[in-house]
Amino acid sequence: MNKNPYEVLGVARDASDADIKKAYHKLVMKYHPDRNPDNKDAEEKFKEVNNAFDILKDPQKRAAYDRFGDAAFAGGNASGAGFGGNPFGDGVFHFNMGGGAGMEDILREAMRGFGFGDFGGGPQRGAPQRGGRDLLDEVVIDLRDAYFGKTHTVKFSSNTACEKCHGFGTANGKPAPACSRCGGSGFIQTRQGFFAMESPCPECNGLGRKIDKKCSVCGGTGTEHKQRTLEVKISAGIEDGARLRLAGQGEAGANGAPAGDFYLDIRVRPDKRFERNGSDLITRVDVPFATLALGGEIEVETIDDKKLSVKVPVGTQVGEKLRVRGHGMPSARRAGAFGDLYIDISIKIPTKLSEKQKKLLSEFAGTKTDKKGWF
Repeated sequence: MNKNPYEVLGVARDASDADIKKAYHKLVMKYHPDRNPDNKDAEEKFKEVNNAFDILKDPQKRAAYDRFGDAAFAGGNASGAGFGGNPFGDGVFHFNMGGGAGMEDILREAMRGFGFGDFGGGPQRGAPQRGGRDLLDEVVIDLRDAYFGKTHTVKFSSNTACEKCHGFGTANGKPAPACSRCGGSGFIQTRQGFFAMESPCPECNGLGRKIDKKCSVCGGTGTEHKQRTLEVKISAGIEDGARLRLAGQGEAGANGAPAGDFYLDIRVRPDKRFERNGSDLITRVDVPFATLALGGEIEVETIDDKKLSVKVPVGTQVGEKLRVRGHGMPSARRAGAFGDLYIDISIKIPTKLSEKQKKLLSEFAGTKTDKKGWF
């Protein structure tokens, strides 16, 4: 039975997209397999969180769930056994609001999903393609990796197109002929007055094609399970929470159907020296009191290990920020553009003073330039 996606993510039904995404990232970090090795409960929870997010992040799927509940995904959960894929499982209900579908198509699919079949007289649609599932992974990188960019290697196992039959499931490696009983539609009709009851073709199991001689390697499915390696390029300037998409790199579809996509969620680990604000960086630097009062120069290290000499104006106050243009993060939106580096001025009070230093400070404290004193 499908679990309520709102309850899984711990959000209200009227939650905003931002709230849903925030809840998802929090839970997916908590239950990620890398953080919970050999923990079956965490692995199952991780799948539930991804399935729930796959429904609620998509306006069409979310609207379908809000209206029909679990019935919207009859025959399977929103993403098969994992993330993405056929948004309404492998059941008969293939409700598709996109791609210019007309009201007649929508009603036809809705009636089919609830067992009423098609409205009479309309042309039959082609057999549904059992596309491969989308896959999702997550990587946590350092801020320096986000600055320079990197290539991340993902290793996993999934269904891939069978090499022997090229994904068609046939012994000769060619597309199977159209099913003679359903004419390639994947469905057969039984009319009852105004309604035409429609059900998957028993001859081809709704595939629309009849495989007489199956591939000896995949047994006619067109897929085989293999270990895979993907090299994912993470561009310089990428932001925390970004999602990369590799089209067609998900699981292979059955019998030549399109493969799903592969998604990689990017999390950027907080840095000890720099705080990020968009494309800008902020670093805190302790500056001697004399330099703040009299002015001077300080040396600041950048995220790319350069040494900058920065001028400190006379009378600079603690808490002020000095701006150095072009030494922040690369812009993820504008090629060749960089943010700025802000130096948050701080001061370190010495705990051990010589007698001479104490005397000088005492003399300074007793000296005034006006009625208000120095500060």
